[in-house]
Amino acid sequence: MKHIGILGASGSVGMQGLDIIREHAESFKLVSFAVGQSVDVAQAIIDEFNPEICCVQNEADIANLNLDGKQTKVVFGDKGLLEVASYEKNDILLNSILGSVGLRPTLHAIDQGIDIALANKETLVVAGEIVMQRAKEKGVNILPVDSEHSAIFQCLNGEDSKNIEKLIITASGGSFRDLSREQLKDVTLEDALNHPNWSMGKKITIDSATMMNKGLEVIEAKWLFELPIERIETILHKQSIIHSMVEFNDTSVIAQLGTPDMRMPILYAFSYPDRMPRNAERLNLADVATLDFKAMDLERYKCLALAYRAIEVGGTLPVVMNAVNEVAVDMFLNGKISFLDIETLIEREMDAHDVIQDPDLDTILAVDADYKSRNYEV
Repeated sequence: MKHIGILGASGSVGMQGLDIIREHAESFKLVSFAVGQSVDVAQAIIDEFNPEICCVQNEADIANLNLDGKQTKVVFGDKGLLEVASYEKNDILLNSILGSVGLRPTLHAIDQGIDIALANKETLVVAGEIVMQRAKEKGVNILPVDSEHSAIFQCLNGEDSKNIEKLIITASGGSFRDLSREQLKDVTLEDALNHPNWSMGKKITIDSATMMNKGLEVIEAKWLFELPIERIETILHKQSIIHSMVEFNDTSVIAQLGTPDMRMPILYAFSYPDRMPRNAERLNLADVATLDFKAMDLERYKCLALAYRAIEVGGTLPVVMNAVNEVAVDMFLNGKISFLDIETLIEREMDAHDVIQDPDLDTILAVDADYKSRNYEV
């Protein structure tokens, strides 16, 4: 029986993680979880899974939970989040929090020797070198949950990393993959949230539409698989059937295929190094019929180009890129800026930033907080 902790349990990935625990109750038990302000979701999770500890965002929300007959300890705020992340009974922690707020909990869990099922891209985007080095020191597995990184992880199973020629990360193209840049000037929030393949939270869906999501994945892949950025490519693949590929030095290319369902990589992370069965939709290639690919246009997808630039320069530039993106996406979601203004704000702040190389954790957190606290205007 593996004991599971989930951060961001009320989000899309967190809820799918609960689905996996529900489907495999004989193998997995939820012992800890954190939500934001979703008290109703927290109550439902407590009632169904009877975990040992739960974190909500605000202390006042605790009074709104019915804990009669329950053994669940409830904590709150940033301190409570760290307590849940490093809970001593966690065997593996699914970190599906959005944003760089997921960094500290990841490090706290690693320090307790807890394996990480990582769905929080920003943890590695802003502090990849620090996180991966800490994981090595503590003997902790960082198990990728993003479908693309899980695919690469599976393709590399049993392979010697010295034989990797390059990684090929696939991208659906998001909500606006068939639109020109001219057409992007007038797109609406409703249009942006209509992803053709995946069911995801709002922030990730917007990141997919700008292709920043793919940029974050490229940076994440550099740290996960210890490859230089010039050996990590992206390609458009609108069906989202091939989740990513690895090319080896003998010209062989190994790909991982599957239906667009996040539960599969979550289950693989939870069950690793084993595989467990699922009663779910099976991939039928005859029904799919065609798999399409198209070269990535970095002029068309400027946010992806900005991500490549950020990691090539390194230092605090990826921190700035990520922080401004988080703020800009929130502004777009709240109707304060247009879709293309997102990339405009990111590029402007990256251009103006004086990069600090080899930043320590305190510097990373300070830069992140600084850029998130600013008032941006287009």
